[in-house]
Amino acid sequence: MNNYVAAIDQGTTSTRCMIFDRTGSVVSVDQREHEQIFPRAGWVEHDPEEVWRNTREVCAGALAKGDLVDSDIVAVGITNQRETTVVWDRNTGKPVYNAIVWQDTRTDRIATELGALGGGQERYRAVTGLPLATYFSGPKVKWILDNVDGARAKAEAGDLLFGNMDTWVLWNATGGTDGGLHVTDPTNASRTLLMDLDTLTWNEQNAADMGIPMSMLPEIRSSSEVYGYIRQRGAFAGLPLAGILGDQQAATFGQACLTPGEAKNTYGTGNFVLLNTGTEKVMSENGLLTTVCYKIGNNETVYALEGSIAVTGALVQWLRDNLGMISSAPEIERLAAAVDDNGGAYFVPAFSGLFAPYWRSDARGAIVGLTRFVDKGHLARAVLEATAYQSREVIDAMNADSGVALKSLKVDGGMVGNELLMQFQADILGVPVIRPVVAETTALGAAYAAGLAVGFWKSEDDIRNNWAQDKQWEPRMDEAVREKQYRTWKKAVTKTFDWVEDES
Repeated sequence: MNNYVAAIDQGTTSTRCMIFDRTGSVVSVDQREHEQIFPRAGWVEHDPEEVWRNTREVCAGALAKGDLVDSDIVAVGITNQRETTVVWDRNTGKPVYNAIVWQDTRTDRIATELGALGGGQERYRAVTGLPLATYFSGPKVKWILDNVDGARAKAEAGDLLFGNMDTWVLWNATGGTDGGLHVTDPTNASRTLLMDLDTLTWNEQNAADMGIPMSMLPEIRSSSEVYGYIRQRGAFAGLPLAGILGDQQAATFGQACLTPGEAKNTYGTGNFVLLNTGTEKVMSENGLLTTVCYKIGNNETVYALEGSIAVTGALVQWLRDNLGMISSAPEIERLAAAVDDNGGAYFVPAFSGLFAPYWRSDARGAIVGLTRFVDKGHLARAVLEATAYQSREVIDAMNADSGVALKSLKVDGGMVGNELLMQFQADILGVPVIRPVVAETTALGAAYAAGLAVGFWKSEDDIRNNWAQDKQWEPRMDEAVREKQYRTWKKAVTKTFDWVEDES
């Protein structure tokens, strides 16, 4: 009897496979980290072949840990780090270059040059819902074609394929050079600067601006349908691949934010706030992205407003790996709890510029407000508070765009186990913060998309019924204190601007 759905969660720092039962509970999980490659300042890469090896291992591992076999699984979904860009040879299956990660800023000059064609940062927003920024996939493809020997000639000959990590994993999983499917979904396609938000089709003019042959682009299918079947070698042989959602949209789906006005915040490598705006797309006037939230089969497209924050959990990782102040991520809570406040120190982690609502690629990280009083406990607290302050900025922009004030915030992701951070988030927002029983909702959302496609779950009501609250934090901070601290944070952010000068 097929009792379970599996999800491949290909994230920024690791790949995992999670298996869920009909109630949305985790049955088993296996996870592997992959190398973070930093060739120079501002450049971030992954080895796509390492990621594919890890994917195969975690799928087999999740089955073994659950004491399951392939026939116990009814369908497999994929969720992925969005915008991270792979270009590979369709004949050999080999990438022509490492995957360029969403955090990477090397395309700053390309973005400037494209803006100079007319419209500046707003050149593509009316069609794609996105500002021109280093974040998105299209300029990364252009960089690879412009800088890798022979790549452009191969692309123009029809020999190269492009995809975000969902497409790379699916192509390999369905056979690779032996009949692999070249497919993506609208949530991923909407992060490229190449897709028309209304028609869910590739925009030929945008692709031409970036010198990207249309033959490189994957077919855009819905977020929930059977795309094909997994190859016979390895785990999940012959099972339907039936769902694709970019990681933040998957978390929104897994959080059951299925009604317009519902929002969630995922605390991962970066933070991502998504507000479901229903079948009407809302164009932001406050630095947010208009994006596809999901498209289930033949149903109407559902849109979202998104606030993307580049560095949150990655800042804790930096404290651990680069400074050695902690030996494991959970230690930061104990260190931060040793002091009553941040001691006047504010940490703005603009390591690769600032995303929403500023979109400043010239910004770089800064610690401000230092005095002799500040110790490592204060710095640890400033690191955690930076996540909450950045989330507040995005939610303020969201409230302004939507005209509706958020009444509570659903949270998920790796950092939501940090109780000090969750309490401070409620304090600085002035609204309750709610954590679900299953905090890793990204993989769950992909599982739901796949399960819906094969009838394992009958409707979105099943998803709503599965959602359950674990804990709620109420704001405790005096409003005057909240606003004073927030004003100081906003001042700190301005100190990061204009740091990078144009080298041309």
